[in-house]
Amino acid sequence: MKFQSKRPSSPLLVFIISGLLMAFFGGCATYVAVRTPPPPLPYYDQPMCPGPGYLWCPGYWAYGSEGYYWVPGLWEAAPRAGWLWTPGYWGWSGGAYLWHGGYWGSHVGFYGGVNYGYGYAGSGYAGGYWHNGSFHYNVAVTNVNIAVVHNTYKQAVVNNESTVSRVSYNGGTGGLTVRPTRQEMLAVHEKHAGMTAHQRQHHKAARPARRQP
Repeated sequence: MKFQSKRPSSPLLVFIISGLLMAFFGGCATYVAVRTPPPPLPYYDQPMCPGPGYLWCPGYWAYGSEGYYWVPGLWEAAPRAGWLWTPGYWGWSGGAYLWHGGYWGSHVGFYGGVNYGYGYAGSGYAGGYWHNGSFHYNVAVTNVNIAVVHNTYKQAVVNNESTVSRVSYNGGTGGLTVRPTRQEMLAVHEKHAGMTAHQRQHHKAARPARRQP
């Protein structure tokens, strides 16, 4: 996978509110507001699932002192059986693009209508489901070794990768116009948790090194 992110030509970072909704998002609610939208989603290959109980957490654009940078997707062990990952997303509000952090919960909530691929086509998750404490993987959209992971099935998902939108944000100029459904809104109010320690480490490792003055 190859892609480039241009360094912002002017100060774009408006504000950072740390811990504003800390309890609401389980400790990961740092809101970042930026005046320019993130780049299109890059194309990349999903790595092999490491084993049973791991769920795919798609890659996303994060923002730092040098502008937007890509945080690769990863397979993460679900914090508890039955929980699914709702990806974070950038959304236009109040004159800026705000980052809404992802979270773990019983149902997949709203993630801006962004088509992250590999089961996350903009709403819900078609990459698998929980049954009797075990996760069953849809090999039509996830990279799973059936010799290692035995709870699998194959169900086609209508998703033409050559024509799907690569837009990575909701609202604003050129953004997606998808709005949350009633079910997605309810998911926010269910018991859930933010990123795991491993996910936070993964995010931190993706930050570009600061340039020397």
